[in-house]
Amino acid sequence: MMKFTNRLKLSLLASAIAVIGATPSQAQISDGVVKIGVLNDMSGLYADITGPGSLIAARMAVEDYMKASGSKLKVEVISADHQNKPDVGSNIARQWFDTEKVDMIADVPTSSVGLAVAKIASDKGKLHVNSGSATADLSGKACNANTIHWAYDTWMLANGTGKAIVKSGGTSWFFLTADYAFGHALERDTEAVVTKNGGKVVGKVRTPFPTQDFSSFLLQAQSSKAKIIGLANAGGDTTNSIKQAAEFGITKGGQNLAGLLVFLPDVHSLGLNIAQGLMLTETFYWDLNDQTRAFSKRFASAHGGKMPSMVQAGVYSSVIHYLKAVDAAKTDDGTKVAAMMKELPTDDPIFGKGSVRADGRKIHPAYLFEVKKPSESKGPYDYYKLVSTIPANEAFRPLSESDCPLVKK
Repeated sequence: MMKFTNRLKLSLLASAIAVIGATPSQAQISDGVVKIGVLNDMSGLYADITGPGSLIAARMAVEDYMKASGSKLKVEVISADHQNKPDVGSNIARQWFDTEKVDMIADVPTSSVGLAVAKIASDKGKLHVNSGSATADLSGKACNANTIHWAYDTWMLANGTGKAIVKSGGTSWFFLTADYAFGHALERDTEAVVTKNGGKVVGKVRTPFPTQDFSSFLLQAQSSKAKIIGLANAGGDTTNSIKQAAEFGITKGGQNLAGLLVFLPDVHSLGLNIAQGLMLTETFYWDLNDQTRAFSKRFASAHGGKMPSMVQAGVYSSVIHYLKAVDAAKTDDGTKVAAMMKELPTDDPIFGKGSVRADGRKIHPAYLFEVKKPSESKGPYDYYKLVSTIPANEAFRPLSESDCPLVKK
């Protein structure tokens, strides 16, 4: 798996610190180095959402934390491409933990891969901080003490976009669902919200993951006469299905699309002529406030002018909190650091103040956005209008409804 690994060694100390002369804050740091592995899709369906941008975000987080805190930690960041395949991701995770002495694996889009890596981290006493996978099961029935779920999840998406659309009259739904763990979870959580709020699901179809041709699935959705076609997919699957729906004239025929997981790079790829009017829920947008704008400008300058996605912003935020917890716990032991991450309040330029709950769910506000019309946009990446803010205590599944075994009922 070495061919998948691209090492980025950050020179964060003026000189290497010998173990015999380590400072107290490094006394329990294995090998004298805190090693972070960014594991994601570097070249496929989700590369624009995560990919090289997540690696840049992790590197920025390390540099910013070291500068702001004055920490004496020695940190190394490596990366690998899991190709959206659970077996590939699992093999990389095991090699990283067993032979390359990686302490924490970050990012990991593709829920089937995220769930696999979470299990491996738990088995090996390491740490997985997930910003890329959507399935709410990571802090639900599949939770463990060594996994923290950071940026967003399917419960949040369903209760943001799904609820808003039903309340605005979108009462009948047909789902196009990516046929793997993420799509299943997003369909499940959105269907629950639709029915709870008086709507109904008239049909659903599972689509191969990934796929280029959505024509037969869209024709089924069109013939269902459902008011809303719910896209329980992401990345290239989402943009392809939206583009092909436009070609079929589906929205002109009176049906509306619900992009249940749409990222800023997706809107950029689609263009406002196609994406205008889409309702979507995210926990980060570059133009929210002065702090998000400052971070995003720096990120874009390092990433070819591209503004960060919610996932990439989540990687930055999670790595900062991870390093803060390593310093506070004075160890890089995965179980102990996870516990410290839950103990310490979170506070960063991305999500502001928040916390990590007992089930591993990171808590912060979410935002319901509408994609602007071309005439409303002032330029590239000026794409969202804020419709409403969902407070942190409402954005994610309440602990009282959790099926996480770590939560005491």
